[in-house]
Amino acid sequence: MQNKKEINVLSCFDGISCGQIALNRAGIRYNNYFSSEINKDSIKITQHNYPNTIQIGNIVDVDTTKLPKIFLLLGGSPCQDLSRAKTGREGLKGEKSKLFWEFIRILKEINPKYFLLENVVMKEEWMKIIDEELGVKGVIIKSNLLSCQNRKRIYWTNIPNIQQPEDKGIKLGDIIYDDTYKIFTDERITKTKRITKNCVTWDLTGKKYWSQQDRAYFKDKKICTLPKSRAKDKLNIVLDLEKDIYRKMCPIEAERCQTVPDNYTLVEGVKESKRFDLLGDGWTIDVIVHILKNIKF
Repeated sequence: MQNKKEINVLSCFDGISCGQIALNRAGIRYNNYFSSEINKDSIKITQHNYPNTIQIGNIVDVDTTKLPKIFLLLGGSPCQDLSRAKTGREGLKGEKSKLFWEFIRILKEINPKYFLLENVVMKEEWMKIIDEELGVKGVIIKSNLLSCQNRKRIYWTNIPNIQQPEDKGIKLGDIIYDDTYKIFTDERITKTKRITKNCVTWDLTGKKYWSQQDRAYFKDKKICTLPKSRAKDKLNIVLDLEKDIYRKMCPIEAERCQTVPDNYTLVEGVKESKRFDLLGDGWTIDVIVHILKNIKF
């Protein structure tokens, strides 16, 4: 894609700068990329991969009068108070998810040609508020169409003609990098094992919790949504079902779940467990590319 005009991009809640990966993969050239981010590890990863990124700090402190004309505004506002994963959420009034309103403030102040906002599937009442504020209806796209990961997200954008992507049929086995990575077994698995269509689940705690880290996925299936992880929460993969041998997912495989380049998050000073954490917070790159390719210059 060729574009000759000056393109300035502002990314709110930029994280590890998935927006830049997507722009480059889509062939969209840009002059300046402004990143609003506060996580130190995220910034390390971004600056390692894209040293020309202009970091502008916390979104609540962004002074739009000091920015040039912005062509594209990106954002994936915090989802913790919107997610259906737990009950009792406060929605757009919650401590973290209320930062959505900062995105709205900036959108109104800079009036970019295009915007794109991403968030989790949420209660209809909250989704309607976002629809009304942005003036567009959110589109649900499942990452499993373009990756091995079952990840359903809502995208609000004024980029035209957004269609569902064609299913590439990618399975977990297609992204395997190292089948020797952190192999394990546990006699408690044999006693509590349950076999489902996509995975094996067990109860290592004895509390009947059936937590996400107590699952292992079959290679000929899709894997669940990459979690916002701690080291012990890394997803597991079935090696030998009969012998109850499993292994942890390695960082490169987590990157491939999000269609992020191999070792993009391998940066000095960033712990392995943090790599999983930041990837879980990020975007599925090829979904964003699918959307951005509809930009008209």
